[in-house]
Amino acid sequence: MSATNEELERVLHREGITLASIKKRAMAFMIDEVLLSFLLIVAMWDSFIKASDAQEMILLTNQYLFEYLLIKIAYQTFFVMQYGATLGKMAMHIRIVDTQTMDNPSFLSSLNRAIFRVISEMFFYLGFIWGMMDAMRQTWHDKTASTLVIDA
Repeated sequence: MSATNEELERVLHREGITLASIKKRAMAFMIDEVLLSFLLIVAMWDSFIKASDAQEMILLTNQYLFEYLLIKIAYQTFFVMQYGATLGKMAMHIRIVDTQTMDNPSFLSSLNRAIFRVISEMFFYLGFIWGMMDAMRQTWHDKTASTLVIDA
């Protein structure tokens, strides 16, 4: 059972916790995306240098899209479950907490969040846009996983 916005606001106020800003979340997102893209390029370097033009590079990248999505899900799940934050979020001094415990999300909650994060990306980032308009700044993946992103 998830907490209502009023209940969450009371807990945040009582504990002196502030929600992470949209700007910090966006910067953390960019850091994570650049890091994962860099790792993809390193892993596929031999293939990339054989490509004769940008079109071949795009086709090559598309061939491994499913594997890349699995890596993103594994990365998000592991870091959120283990540390409450991805490397990008750590750099921005923000973290993810379960709305019930105000602690790191469980494995299933972290996996749920990671999967719905990728789904949101596939649907033109609509889940992220939703979070910009939500009172508690919860994206689709935060809503489905019952998580909040707070200042660390």
